[in-house]
Amino acid sequence: MKKPTFVYPIYIATTPEKLWEALTSGEFTKKYHFGCQIKSSFQEGATVTYLLEDGRITDHGNVLKCEPLQLLSFTWNTTGDETPREDPSRVTFQLQPMDESTVKLTLTHEELLETDFVYGDNTFKGINNGWPAILCNLKSLLETGRTLPPIYVDRVN
Repeated sequence: MKKPTFVYPIYIATTPEKLWEALTSGEFTKKYHFGCQIKSSFQEGATVTYLLEDGRITDHGNVLKCEPLQLLSFTWNTTGDETPREDPSRVTFQLQPMDESTVKLTLTHEELLETDFVYGDNTFKGINNGWPAILCNLKSLLETGRTLPPIYVDRVN
């Protein structure tokens, strides 16, 4: 049986360079990824971690493929997730310039389990809501210089 895949395309008024920096710069990710700072060399096989300000790791994996300004793919493990899995899930960010000022960003999260879409008793924290909240926050930050109101942050964390 094929495992579920989550795909979320979003169009952002920015350049591939600015979007790539937003995806790979720890100082940038903590602004829109609800306080999580990405850390990696982004070389194939390198570790990827998302860290909270206090140093706790929320998510981690290994780089599978990195083509600057085009594609970033890595395995995804959530700290504390004890769900039995054959393999970790996989996250891919694909950037596609639409014109000189718009980029289509497609997030694909693969090799999921049905339980990945629900987090305890709070379905909002599941993948189907977590990624859209993060990506809409990213879009807002790149386009306006501001993230979404804190009410959305509280619902995801």
